[in-house]
Amino acid sequence: MRERIISGLVIALLVVLFGIAGGPALGAAMMLCALIGYHELVTVTGAVKGSRDIREIGKFRPELLETAGLCMTVIYYAGLMVLSHRRGDVLTIMQAQDRYTLGILICTFFVFMLVYVLTFPRYHGEQIMSSLFAFLYVPVLLSFVYRARILPYGLFIYALIFVSSSICDVCALAAGMAFGRHKMAPELSPKKTVEGAIGGVAGAAATAFLVALAVHAVDPDADVRVAFTVIGACAAVFGMTGDLAASAIKRNHGIKDYSNLIPGHGGILDRFDSIIFTAPVIWLLGALLILPGIG
Repeated sequence: MRERIISGLVIALLVVLFGIAGGPALGAAMMLCALIGYHELVTVTGAVKGSRDIREIGKFRPELLETAGLCMTVIYYAGLMVLSHRRGDVLTIMQAQDRYTLGILICTFFVFMLVYVLTFPRYHGEQIMSSLFAFLYVPVLLSFVYRARILPYGLFIYALIFVSSSICDVCALAAGMAFGRHKMAPELSPKKTVEGAIGGVAGAAATAFLVALAVHAVDPDADVRVAFTVIGACAAVFGMTGDLAASAIKRNHGIKDYSNLIPGHGGILDRFDSIIFTAPVIWLLGALLILPGIG
């Protein structure tokens, strides 16, 4: 428990510091998380050869297929950081990053297929599909943490990604202990209940409303209370989905944690399982609900 608390505090401090810094510092931090998370997922799912033993996952010995994915991850994040500093308004930058992301996904598919055919029969088709899934699941979805930072009120939206997830967990636990009767996903997480989930969504929405008040205090002309409340509620729903999805993958492959990188927490995917789902949802809703009202 002590290790978990200390690790949690260190992670929270890093989240705050990189969020305030933004720019290349945040981009580099998210790229490192994406590289580690991608390595964890492709190793656990068997997309690359190697042991699924948690002690072995932490030993970084990438094969050709994984190396291709890691290189594409670096290229992807480097491009996002370059595009975020191009001239133009936020909408122009976002559109450029959208086109770039689509292009990277297509290129990554072709790179994996090239590795597949040139090394045949070293890899099976299922490994290629798993590698592409892992690239979308970790590097691409996690990149929205960085991408959300450039939105209007970006620091507050960035904070929502982490705060809504944490508050949802706390409120869901409290509501579940007090009112929990109906199991939500008994095979994956027997302690999670529908009542707890409702409490988590309500808590995240209320917290997002308070963040909106903070935005108004900084910018009196800004009224994002409704938008932030909707964003907080939706983020909580998808965050819980991400948590259960990560648990399902671990259950499918018979492991407890993705790695032992973070004492008391497991791996990057264990710590950021809900964030991976929350970030793109908050980015999308921020673009739809907040960006049109700016200017």
